[in-house]
Amino acid sequence: MDITSDIHSQHISRQFNQELEELKTHLMAMGGLVEKQVQDAVAALLDADSSLAQRVVDNDRAVNDMQIKIDEECTRVLARRQPAASDLRLVLAVIRAASDLERIGDEASKIARNAIDLINADNGSRGFVEVRMISEHVRRMVRDALTSFARFDTELALQLVHEDDEVDNEYRTAMRSLMTFMMEDARSISSILNVMWILRALERIGDHANNLAEYVIYLVKGLDIRHSDPDELDEQGLSRKG
Repeated sequence: MDITSDIHSQHISRQFNQELEELKTHLMAMGGLVEKQVQDAVAALLDADSSLAQRVVDNDRAVNDMQIKIDEECTRVLARRQPAASDLRLVLAVIRAASDLERIGDEASKIARNAIDLINADNGSRGFVEVRMISEHVRRMVRDALTSFARFDTELALQLVHEDDEVDNEYRTAMRSLMTFMMEDARSISSILNVMWILRALERIGDHANNLAEYVIYLVKGLDIRHSDPDELDEQGLSRKG
């Protein structure tokens, strides 16, 4: 059975409804912090700002703390309310989404640490064009994934499932280009490896944004699509909301 954005307003217990809304609110706050972490990590690299990169590394603890708080809130809801049907799906989706957001935060921290190494080495900016392009794509995916969760928008979520393949293709193309350059100039190996790790982190961020989109479809439609072909999902009409 589908759910809509206002189904949770139908509870007899107003407090239960408030608890569910707070779960979503706290998840969106965590998402906003994580999105900024990714933005700042990439900006630190492109602007050679080591202090900003270090702040990203330091702020990872705040991301972890937010996940722990959300998990504790979800546990209390499960224990006290024993939710069923769509309410249970919401709580489970929040738990899963918080885990993926924490992993995105980890990847942002990896980007920042590699940025610090590159800034300290001062070995040029080879690969930065690819970093900028892919980072813009995955940051948009994270933002849209959070929007789709907030709005229970399965149409937007399904678009993101398709976009993950595009990011994977961009990543493979960038890696081939950098490997060629590395083979042509052995002196660049160390710095290019750092850039490759950054690109890998960005690709993983795209994967986690894709996971968030899948949770939206699970939440709204009650379907687990983790191992499904996106084209088959189109044929099933999952791009239609509600």
